[in-house]
Amino acid sequence: MKTLTSLLLSISFCLISSSTVAYQFNVIAEDLDFPWSIAFLPNGDLLVTELGGNLRRVSLEGEVSEPIAGVPVVYRMSQGGLFDVLLHPDFERNQTIYLSFAHGRLDDNATRIVRARLVGDQLVDSKDIFTVTPSKNTPVHYGGRMRFLPDGHLLLTTGDGFDFREAAQDKHSLLGKTIRITDDGEFPATNPFVDADGNPSPVWTFGHRNPQGLAIAADGTVYLHEHGPRGGDETNVLKRGANYGWPAITHGVDYNGAYVSPFSAAEGMEQPLTVWVPSIGPSGLAVYEGERFPDWQGDLFVGALVDTEVRRLDMEDGEVIGETSLFTDELGGRRVRDVRTNDGYLYIVTDGPNGQIIRIEPSS
Repeated sequence: MKTLTSLLLSISFCLISSSTVAYQFNVIAEDLDFPWSIAFLPNGDLLVTELGGNLRRVSLEGEVSEPIAGVPVVYRMSQGGLFDVLLHPDFERNQTIYLSFAHGRLDDNATRIVRARLVGDQLVDSKDIFTVTPSKNTPVHYGGRMRFLPDGHLLLTTGDGFDFREAAQDKHSLLGKTIRITDDGEFPATNPFVDADGNPSPVWTFGHRNPQGLAIAADGTVYLHEHGPRGGDETNVLKRGANYGWPAITHGVDYNGAYVSPFSAAEGMEQPLTVWVPSIGPSGLAVYEGERFPDWQGDLFVGALVDTEVRRLDMEDGEVIGETSLFTDELGGRRVRDVRTNDGYLYIVTDGPNGQIIRIEPSS
């Protein structure tokens, strides 16, 4: 149920200082346990993942369901748990969803994808379709974001496992990559690389650290952001087969202040669209292409875990021409875990044991 605070927030609005965009800050669900991602069902309900392993439905009225049955067991430790939820492009016909999560145990864990059908309040016909190899013994840097490409293939981000950053440059390792597979987990022959036996590899791009933002524009442009070490968070445009440099090039330094690399650019490695130094802790990424906020058309919205706000990247002709901090006062120090768009609205998911789902609406 909504609290008085939520109701007051839902009828309040403010003006963004750098524009004339007026918005309404509407908390539609709260008291969620470390929510990580949301997906929009055709009837207007939401699905929300909680890091501890629960998948819940949120109704149009903001009622949060009991946990949906049939969710696979997740490895919940540090950054590990239940990550993304994604609907199949033909969900209305096949009721199929995808979950990404940390699978395994402390000394042997990896990012995995399960495909299942949502029938009522349970998952049925569950099938493991992909697991990152090699497994690792660290409970961090999983990646875990998923999106369907316009060609119907599924894209997954994977992290470098923190202690295995050199693997991001190894095309035979699936750590520190984006992965392109079919909707049933097969490796397409149209992928850019092959494995040691000459078979298609699932690797689409490489040289990533811990990408936790993935969004696809209507024109097919794929945007990704990832965490740097101490400084050096990046937003990139993904290109088939491209190398994004980690750890050979970076704009950040190690946590102890030492160089990860003395280089921030190198031949054959992509340069980011934008870089944050110091780090903002980017999490969640959306391209706004709705009609309710015309001034935001085509812009990118990035959640900031460290700065507890949302960053708007003002896009023009494929370049970032400006950046604005949004919703800092309204969020009141809450970390932003995910940012999405649907039906012209902007949605924010806040992190923590009392997480919220917030809809940004035009003020009337």
